Amino acid sequence: MKKLFNVLVLSIALMLPFAAFAQDAEVFEGKVIDVQGGAPVEWTLTATEKGDGLFELTFSGDIADGYHGYPLSDIFSAPVFEFTKGTPVGDMRETEPTHESVDEFGDVVKHYLHKMVFIQDVEAKAGSTVTGMINTNICTNETNQCQQSSFDFEISLGEREAVVATGEGTEQNRPLDWGSLISAIIWGFAALLTPCVFPMVPMTVSFFIKGSGSKAQGRFRATMYGLFIIALYVLPIAALILITRFTGGDGVTEDIFNWLSTHWIPNLIFFVIFMVFAASFFGAFEITLPSSLVNKSDAGADKGGLVGIFFMALTLVLVSFSCTGPIVGTVIIESMNGGLWMPIITMAAFATAFALPFTLLAWFPSMLKNMPKSGGWLNSVKVVLGFVEVALGLKFLMTADQTYHWGLLDREIYLAIWIVVFSLLGLYLLGKIRFAHDDAVEHLTVKRLVMAIAVFSFVVYMIPGMWGAPLNALSGYLPPMTSQDYRIDGENSNLNADVKYGDKLHLPHNLKGYFDLDEALEAAKKQNKPIFLDITGHACNNCREMETRVWSDSRVKDMLMNDYIICALYVDDRTSLNTEDYYTNKNGMVMTTLGRKNNAIAVERFGVNAQPGYVLLSPDEEVLMPVRGYDASIEGFIHFLEEGKKNM
Repeated sequence: MKKLFNVLVLSIALMLPFAAFAQDAEVFEGKVIDVQGGAPVEWTLTATEKGDGLFELTFSGDIADGYHGYPLSDIFSAPVFEFTKGTPVGDMRETEPTHESVDEFGDVVKHYLHKMVFIQDVEAKAGSTVTGMINTNICTNETNQCQQSSFDFEISLGEREAVVATGEGTEQNRPLDWGSLISAIIWGFAALLTPCVFPMVPMTVSFFIKGSGSKAQGRFRATMYGLFIIALYVLPIAALILITRFTGGDGVTEDIFNWLSTHWIPNLIFFVIFMVFAASFFGAFEITLPSSLVNKSDAGADKGGLVGIFFMALTLVLVSFSCTGPIVGTVIIESMNGGLWMPIITMAAFATAFALPFTLLAWFPSMLKNMPKSGGWLNSVKVVLGFVEVALGLKFLMTADQTYHWGLLDREIYLAIWIVVFSLLGLYLLGKIRFAHDDAVEHLTVKRLVMAIAVFSFVVYMIPGMWGAPLNALSGYLPPMTSQDYRIDGENSNLNADVKYGDKLHLPHNLKGYFDLDEALEAAKKQNKPIFLDITGHACNNCREMETRVWSDSRVKDMLMNDYIICALYVDDRTSLNTEDYYTNKNGMVMTTLGRKNNAIAVERFGVNAQPGYVLLSPDEEVLMPVRGYDASIEGFIHFLEEGKKNM
């Protein structure tokens, strides 16, 4: 068992570089102001996050025609960079000077024409601001007359340049949803321990070892087996996305995923499927694919070479369907809000975690003899997954309920069901509940005890939520606080009932605002305040987390309440519009529901197609700051609001 644990640890370690390939480095843009005015050089400033509290600042100077600048090696004319906030680390670097000349003393002098770039590492906290001054000496090419200039620079390290609001609907550079990725990896390893998969591990690994002419050949065949498993999980979802993307464009693909994640039909279907699979995990019945399909695949495995290995991988995928099917569904659906490519990335993470132990055990076959034997513990794993399926399946019902305002699954009801489900799971782990295929628990193992303690601790954590506790750790998975009937803090009134759509839509923390952009713009003009535009959705987990973790801060709440006109645009709401409120997008399509109208406005006017998206607007609809996406930095959010107010 210890070596099996080591295999899993090694598998996770090997997964981390794979996970990292999809993460874009955080890039921030700063402001550089010519203090004196009329300088023959213009500076731009960007910062790239390097990790461990370090940021790489790049100062790019565009030099006017007829002028030149000097490198750092020139002790008399080199630019000087002074930092008032942020700590420089190491020496400043620069690009190679582009030109050489001979001065009046006969010395060779290097200098820059047209462009010069300087790079400095700075130690600073994420969400903080780095400020300072640049002093330059720029000289004419013909007479070498020089002009000294000073520039103030400032860059916030809490805002990612995700969207340039050009009105063209440019897609956001969405940060990788690490939660979905890590969840997919965990599910991949969990699937390995299900009764459908675990018994096949020694069987398939032994086949590759015995059926190979040499150890190297056996390892190659086992590696290809793992790669084929990954391909069988990843290629179908990738094909769906690519086909819809190239035949109908990004808009069609977005519409498909938006429909799957928010419409009541797929959400109710997903909810029923999860409940059916949970019942199967509990032992009510067995879900299997048609035996003819499995038999044909198994027959193909008898062929030699890579074709036979492919059919062996296909057989594993088909045979394990009854256990991996609901897990795969969970992985795909939970990643849909992360962008067009997120389902592919998360499915690749799941499939790699699922296939990696097969390959590793084939490479190190001595570990096989130390693996635990199949037995009743496998069915216990399956039952535990059944309880988890029940809890996760409720999210689909919640999404449909929130999107269509049915009022079926308020926060208290949702929490009550979760409390009961996980309490039953705790009793099962203690051996107080048995299912049809379970062995009797004659004594309690330490592992079961530890798991039971963790589960019951989770139950205790959820109980205060019945009376309005925010439960920050679960904020993205629960109905919004506005659906809570009773709260100790008294925040259960709707202050927005008198505005358009205010009878159905709500803002958190008793904030007053609007749900229609035109109405918000009118109010902003009357009060001469900027607009805080919240592009959000009922099915957006990150939106709820931002509201719970960031908006709840007293400073943020105070600024939203007093300095801004709040307007929340729900892009997935299914409320039907009155005829006079219909919206025609740039392609001539008429939007007849509130969500589709808001989504078109967000994409076409502000280039935002991911949630949450925060846009600061003047009353004349001028964008005051780069659009801010999901970022739980409170200080960064405060700076975002402060800068927007200043720019107003």
